[in-house]
Amino acid sequence: MSLIEDRIGPKYRIGEQSFTIEHMRRHDGNGMPQPHAHPFYELYYLLEGERVYSMNGQIFSARKGDLILINPHDVHTTSKGSNPGFERILIGFSPTFATGMELGICGLLPFSCSRLLRLPEAEQPEIERILLQMLQECKERRPHYEIAVRSLLAQLLIRIHRVEEVIRQSCPGPLHPMQDKISEIVTYVNRNYTEPLTLEGAANRFYISPSYLSRMFSRFTGFRFSEYLRVVRVREAQRRLLSTQERVQMIAEKVGFEHTAHFNKTFKQVTGTTPLRYRKEHR
Repeated sequence: MSLIEDRIGPKYRIGEQSFTIEHMRRHDGNGMPQPHAHPFYELYYLLEGERVYSMNGQIFSARKGDLILINPHDVHTTSKGSNPGFERILIGFSPTFATGMELGICGLLPFSCSRLLRLPEAEQPEIERILLQMLQECKERRPHYEIAVRSLLAQLLIRIHRVEEVIRQSCPGPLHPMQDKISEIVTYVNRNYTEPLTLEGAANRFYISPSYLSRMFSRFTGFRFSEYLRVVRVREAQRRLLSTQERVQMIAEKVGFEHTAHFNKTFKQVTGTTPLRYRKEHR
């Protein structure tokens, strides 16, 4: 079945990058082909199926009724679970879109960390109602629909905040004996990305054969060890490009690249743009 046949509706947008929402069903279960990070918030609600989600050194098994919360610039990826088919609603919104509602002042943003939120069954119908109403507002585009979407987003974030107060310690268990070990290795990479890390070095450090580590790392995170390391470095470079006045060459060195040319090439592969253009467009 083709991607077009799987899709339930188009991706709706408010502004260029302010707000997006998309309802999709996939039968092949494919995940993100590349490590993924972006300068906006993301909410991923799973209506049906199962997904394995990797982010910030943690690996989660998402099931029907789960909500993934993702902060800007956090690296994440998805891969298929035991059942490859799934249906989800995905929302993206910029910090400026949320700023208009003073959500940061209210303590609703940013999320304390990017993570999976396992919603109680009693909460799921109301969450789904809000999401479907957002889709309807964007589809019909009646007068003042942008304000209606902002209001619905605020309602959604308030409900998320209230649920978190009740189930802060809720966390899905491991899927495989190696899952915790891979999470430990991902955390090690996140903390030591400025060093000359290699798959072989990580394998020796954690007493795993390189070939087995390569297979398990790809299985649980959705990308190869070297790919993940590159994206973690680029994620930090993105942060420095927006929060400092440092030159590109200095940033490249600080995030673990020996040569600026290699940094520029890798940055464009991961983000689709150059470091200087990224700084200009997102500042």
